Amino acid sequence: MSNEESSPAGNGTTIHQSGEMHAQRSVIGAGFRIVSLFTLLSRVLGLVRDMLMASLFGAGPVMDAFSVAFRIPNLARRLFGEGALTTAYLPVFLREWQSSDEDSQNRLSTAMFLIMAILLIIGLLLLDVLLAAVYFALPIGPDGKLLIQLTVEMLPFAVLTCLMAQLSAVLHSMHRFGWPAFAPVFLNIVWITIASLVAWLSDDQLVRVHVIALSVVISGFVQLGVVGAVVWQAGIRYSANWRRAIPQVREVFRTMMPIIMVTWVVQLNTLFDSLLAWGLAAPAEPAPSASGFPWPLETGTASALYFAQRMYQFPLGVFGVALATVLFPLLSKHAERGELAQVGRDLTYGMRLVIAIGVPASVGLGLLCEPIAVLFFERGAFTSEDASLTARCIAAYGAGVWAYIGVSIIQRGFFALGDRKRPMYVGLVAVGVNVVLNLTLIWNLAGMGLAVATAIASSFQFIATVWLYQQHYGLLDLQSLTRTSFKTGLSTGVMTVACLAVMAWRQTNDLLTGRFTNLMIPFAFSIAAYLLVARVLGLREPFDLMSRRMSTDA
Repeated sequence: MSNEESSPAGNGTTIHQSGEMHAQRSVIGAGFRIVSLFTLLSRVLGLVRDMLMASLFGAGPVMDAFSVAFRIPNLARRLFGEGALTTAYLPVFLREWQSSDEDSQNRLSTAMFLIMAILLIIGLLLLDVLLAAVYFALPIGPDGKLLIQLTVEMLPFAVLTCLMAQLSAVLHSMHRFGWPAFAPVFLNIVWITIASLVAWLSDDQLVRVHVIALSVVISGFVQLGVVGAVVWQAGIRYSANWRRAIPQVREVFRTMMPIIMVTWVVQLNTLFDSLLAWGLAAPAEPAPSASGFPWPLETGTASALYFAQRMYQFPLGVFGVALATVLFPLLSKHAERGELAQVGRDLTYGMRLVIAIGVPASVGLGLLCEPIAVLFFERGAFTSEDASLTARCIAAYGAGVWAYIGVSIIQRGFFALGDRKRPMYVGLVAVGVNVVLNLTLIWNLAGMGLAVATAIASSFQFIATVWLYQQHYGLLDLQSLTRTSFKTGLSTGVMTVACLAVMAWRQTNDLLTGRFTNLMIPFAFSIAAYLLVARVLGLREPFDLMSRRMSTDA
């Protein structure tokens, strides 16, 4: 129903629009807090999980193989759970939801689920056959065989998580964000529980890693079952007439393909990092490389990159993914109504939040990379040398946090307007930039060079995408963004000075309490300094995250 139809009088229309604006702000604020809270819980449990993995396997060949093998099915989770499927499916489902046909949303949900399940299972079987051919036909070493075994074992997780993402998109369209955000918690709970049991029952690293791979698949079934039950409780049912929705399914897939190219850029970059780190790392037993060139990377680089990526995914998931998840349905709704001014206000507000949160997060990860790596990972089989390499990768990846978050937001601005090709072109160029930088920087910066390349490529992608959006649509309020950038820069500068001053007084202490204080005291002072200066300068975006309503007004 349009605004005019909701009230016969102009004054009534104004009141209705004002009420809708307040409701929208409440939806943004409440939805953001729910998604952020559950994402934070998932990330904390994920950190516990990674600490356990580091202790069990260190940064050796077993952990290297597992980190690369898990990256492949996990790509599906990040792509579909946080990207292409939700972005392509949600506008179509919203249109069906608002139609007069009460069964239309059931038909679409059923058709999408069944067709995706069939296609995914076929793809899984074909990939298993390909991997089996490589395993038995090519002369690969034990490390390569372990990588293929673990990949095959965890591939079913990709099918399960993609199906869960489709059901989550249905809930997002109803502004139900809680259970989809909570679902990854089950992955970590199952993983931690089974890893702890197998560590107690067996000392064999190969037995441990295969059982943990099985736990990943078990968690996929748990996630799908829980979200499926919530969708059923929300009133979505199986429809025997699902074939009538096949045209809409085709529309979703047509829409999804360019979005895949866009949203996969950062994920493809990090996957390429991991594959290079695994393939170009010196073997545990010194041996010349096949090409005669020296090995550019050391053993354990893939593991260090994996743990470093987990660190930058904290702010990316807790803030970036949460904001994009909540903001996109609103952008789509306003774009569908032709309310382009409101699209611009929503998107500008999202970009202001990106600046105010992403910039200090990037600087903070760089400043605190060493105490982070020492506190969370340096124990058991994970040595101080492993922690040092991980710390360098954390700092390098962390430099691009503002860009990783920003890309996820600005892309939603394109998608809401039905424009998928322009950000796709920028994304493809960014992949090329990352590949060139990877193959260039590893010779001087080793494993850290892979992370630096990803940060630079993502920064280029963000800046180019923002410029392209403004050139074609001009909906961003550049003055508002400039003011926010200036205030954020000053606040971050004071935060940096405060952090360095506190870190200068820290003492070397290998006890857990000493490691904890070496990280948390500078962290606390940094946060306090940033918020204090932000309050003085009138930078309200960080405080909006704690308010009941998040206003899009400048």
